[in-house]
Amino acid sequence: MADLLKEVPLKSVQVEALVVMKMIKHCSQTFPTTGTGFLVGMDVQGCLQITNSFPFPTVDLPSMDGHHDNNAASNLAAAAPRAKTNAIYQSDMIRNLREVNVDANSVGWYTSANMGNFVNLNMIENQYFYQKDLNERTVALIHDVSRSSQGSLSLRAFRLSTSFMAAYKEGKFTTESLQKSGLRYQDILLELPLQIHNSHLLTSFLHQLPTPPASDPPALPTSLAEITSAINPKSGGNNNNSGQPLYPNFDSLDLSIDPFLEKTCDLLLDSIESHHTELNNYQYYQRQLGREQTKITAWQAKRKTENASRALAKQSPLPEDEWTRLFKLPTEPNRLETLLNSRQVEQYARQVDGFTASVTGKMFAVRSNLLPGESGGGGGGGGGGGGGGAVDI
Repeated sequence: MADLLKEVPLKSVQVEALVVMKMIKHCSQTFPTTGTGFLVGMDVQGCLQITNSFPFPTVDLPSMDGHHDNNAASNLAAAAPRAKTNAIYQSDMIRNLREVNVDANSVGWYTSANMGNFVNLNMIENQYFYQKDLNERTVALIHDVSRSSQGSLSLRAFRLSTSFMAAYKEGKFTTESLQKSGLRYQDILLELPLQIHNSHLLTSFLHQLPTPPASDPPALPTSLAEITSAINPKSGGNNNNSGQPLYPNFDSLDLSIDPFLEKTCDLLLDSIESHHTELNNYQYYQRQLGREQTKITAWQAKRKTENASRALAKQSPLPEDEWTRLFKLPTEPNRLETLLNSRQVEQYARQVDGFTASVTGKMFAVRSNLLPGESGGGGGGGGGGGGGGAVDI
């Protein structure tokens, strides 16, 4: 039966709404430190159903002169999924789940991200640990806290490709090995379609939540302050609609693009600089290798001349492989960082493209209010610009 399941590839990921809420709460509480946890569920004919999640315990670092090192805490939290203590904690939790007869199969892990910055060595090592040692049919759920704060949930599911798993197991990311395998930065991660699932009982409950409609028609808002007070009762103002359980949220209509777009562009520039640094290191290696090979060629030509002279003098020739002891070739730098930087640059570029496309659609919809002399019929042009908006689910 296990062999039959392995033959069916994973096609999609289904996450229960309770799991999504638990992940959002945990990642928001630990932000800006990385929040991680493990997932349990089951595989049903190529659809990975995630039914529960549990956060990994946090470790408090000792403070130095009253100050905490946020980078050290974030790195420790990012490496938590493969820590030995957390592996024991996960196995104990799964054993307890089996005792109460619920889903107790490890199906992956989740982590939080900031501004789409998740393609790093920690993420690769964690997913490789789960996909190789624990269960081949596992995924990594990435929840972008900062993107979700803009009004749209950002939750994505990734796996490592088979070609990258083989290359990472071999541990060689040289130019020669990459040329033989044909591995590119686009082949590192495979994204699976993700959907959020509610039980029938919860769906029925949600349909019963809205209160009965009022007998009198509601008054239309006359200013932005009234809309704001309806969204946030603490801001003041008389509000009769904020008590409704499913009152609409207008955060997705926000036109402010400067904070998110500016920060994403800064991170994009940092990734490009890191990519150029890796390229400069590789070019330095090539120059060093060329100089050493020139020296070796000169030495070999000199040794051949000496051996020819010794042969005429009827003397024994000198060994011609002595250059391996006299010269040391430089070690080629690992190309894995270059692949990860390239994949991260692509992630930032897609992020900027998707976000600006959605905001452009909103601006086309309200351009009659933004530009003087425009008629109200200009809102129809927003369909083309908003069609490219990235939806992370």
